[in-house]
Amino acid sequence: MTTILVLGGYGQIGRTIVAECVKAGHWVVGFGRSMAKGQASNPAIAWRVGDLRTLTRPQDFAPILKDIDVVINASGALQTGGQDNVARSQQTAIIALIDACEAHGVQRFIQISAPNVSAGDPIEFYATKAAADAHLAASRLSHTILRPGLVLSPTAYGGTALLRMLAAVPIAQPIAYANAPVQTVGVDVVAKAAVRAITDERLTNKAFDLVEARPQPLRTVVLDVREWLGFAKPRLTFDVGRPVARLVARVADVAGRLGWRSPLRTTAMRVLDEGVVGDPGPWREATGETPAPLRATLAALPSTPQERLYARSALVFPTLLCLLAAFWFVSGLIGLLSREDAIALIAGAVGRPMATLFLFCGAAIDIVVAAGLLWRRTVVAALLASIGVSLAYLVMGTILTPEIWLDPLGPFVKVFAVIGLSAALLTQTGER
Repeated sequence: MTTILVLGGYGQIGRTIVAECVKAGHWVVGFGRSMAKGQASNPAIAWRVGDLRTLTRPQDFAPILKDIDVVINASGALQTGGQDNVARSQQTAIIALIDACEAHGVQRFIQISAPNVSAGDPIEFYATKAAADAHLAASRLSHTILRPGLVLSPTAYGGTALLRMLAAVPIAQPIAYANAPVQTVGVDVVAKAAVRAITDERLTNKAFDLVEARPQPLRTVVLDVREWLGFAKPRLTFDVGRPVARLVARVADVAGRLGWRSPLRTTAMRVLDEGVVGDPGPWREATGETPAPLRATLAALPSTPQERLYARSALVFPTLLCLLAAFWFVSGLIGLLSREDAIALIAGAVGRPMATLFLFCGAAIDIVVAAGLLWRRTVVAALLASIGVSLAYLVMGTILTPEIWLDPLGPFVKVFAVIGLSAALLTQTGER
C-alpha cells in the first residue's frame, strides 16, 4: 500500500485529493497547520502538523516525511498577509521539501501549481509557484506538475467564493474585468488527476494544464454561476471598471493585514485581470480526456438553499461587521465628547467620582470592542464581548436610570438589535 502525504490536506483542493486517495485504496497522511481542523476535515486519516512558513530547511521535513512514499503538494496562499507568507510557504518551504524528498527516498512528487506561471512574474503567487515548479523539474524526483485553472468546488474557497459572492448581488450584476478570459475546472477533476499521476507513467516528469476546452469571458462565468445558484437574472449588468476594482482590492488588502482572507484582495483581482487560461491539449493527448465545460461542472455541484445562503451572507458579512465596529467606536467616542452630560445622567445615583469612572471605563471598553471586531484573531471574543457588554449596559441602566426605558427614542430597546446582530455574526465567523 502506498503512503501519501497531502500538503494542504484540509484546503479546497487538498481535502478532495485526500478523499480520492482514500477511495483509491492508498494510506493517506494529511498535513496542515492545525490538528483540530485536519481531524474535523477527515478524522479517518492520520495528520501531521506544521507551519510551512517555518519549515525552510530540508532537515525540517525529516519527521514529516517518515514512511512517506508519495508527496502531493496542494498547499498554497494567494497573497501575503495575516497568517500567510507566500514567499516562505510557497517557494522556500517547497524547495526545501523537494530536497528533503530526494534525501529520504520519496518515490514521487505531485505539485499543484497554476497555468502560465513564470519566474520573475510581478504577481508573487505566480513567481513563487514558478520557482517551486522549476526546482522540482530540475530535481531527481519522479514528478508531475498539475496546473488547474479557476477551480470550482462544493466548498466555497478562493475563486469559488468570489464567484458566489459576486453572483449574490441583488437586482444588478456588477463585474470587474468582465471580458477577462477564464477557463474553469472542477475540483474533482484535479483530485482524480493527482491520484492518477501517482502511478500513470505517461504523466511522469511532465506538466499539464487542467482547464476546460475553451475560455469564456468572466461576465459569462459570473452569470452562469448566478443562474446555477438560482438567483433571479439581473436587470442590469455592468463592468465596475479598473479604478473601482483596484480600490476595492486595496480595502481588501487592509483587511488581509488584519487576518481576513478576502477573495477580493489585489492578487485575486490581478489574476482575473490577466485572465486564467491554459492549454488543455497536452492533458488530452496523454489521457484522452478534457475537463468538463463550466455548465457541466456546475451541474454536478449542489445548488441548494444553503449555497444561496452562503453566497448572500458572504456578500453582507463584511459590511455588517464594519457597521457593528463603527457602532461601538462611535458609542465610545460620543461618550467621551459628551462626558459632562453622561456623567450628570448617573451622578445622582452613584456620585460624580464613580460616574466619571464608569464613563471612561465604558468608553474604553466600547473602543476596544470595536478594534477587536476588525481583527480576525479576536473577532469571536469581540462579538461575545459585544453581547456581554450590551447586556451589562441594560442591567446597569435599568438599575441606575430606569426612566430611560420610557424614552420615546427607545435607546435601551435598540440594544437588543445590537445583541441580535452580534449573535448572527458570531455564527458566520468560522474559518476554513
